[in-house]
Amino acid sequence: MSRIKSALELALERTESVKSDKGSIDQFEAKQRGKKLANAFLENPKDGLEGELKKAPKEQLGALKQGIFDVLIAQVTLPVTKDDEKRIETAGKGLQVVIGDSRFGALYKQFLQALSQYLGETTQYDEAIRRQYAPKLRQKEEELARRLGRHVQIDPFQDPEFVAFYNQNMNALKGNYQAMADEVRKQATELFGQP
Repeated sequence: MSRIKSALELALERTESVKSDKGSIDQFEAKQRGKKLANAFLENPKDGLEGELKKAPKEQLGALKQGIFDVLIAQVTLPVTKDDEKRIETAGKGLQVVIGDSRFGALYKQFLQALSQYLGETTQYDEAIRRQYAPKLRQKEEELARRLGRHVQIDPFQDPEFVAFYNQNMNALKGNYQAMADEVRKQATELFGQP
């Protein structure tokens, strides 16, 4: 009569051939460490990345750089406020260290100049849109005041028509610069992938 195997014995037989791949675990951990380093660098760029890269074992260097790259490349976006410019500039410095190609530095410098121009144009567009829509907004306020019998002031962003007009114009401006941000990310990825 054959012996009945326990569930544990069956499981052990099935997993006998499965061994943990120490190398892939090390690579995963190095990539995670790279992501942490990149986030710390964004918080405090004075720490630098060069020292950590020099200390890394050669077999983990690629994964470490990949982790750093993944976090920093995500920062290459259009700024919403003036404060975002500093974060984007810091990300570029970190990317330059990880990529190590002078062509990227020149490209990123042009990108940063374009971002300053973008923020300036955003302010100008905002003012121009508000000026252009002001007569229509006043007309709506007067109509509402007549109906309610008291003075009414409408916040433009509470008017769906203004919001649609505003978004249409601002998205047109953003589209012009978004293509540049996409191109910088593409070039960075290509340069990073080169040996």
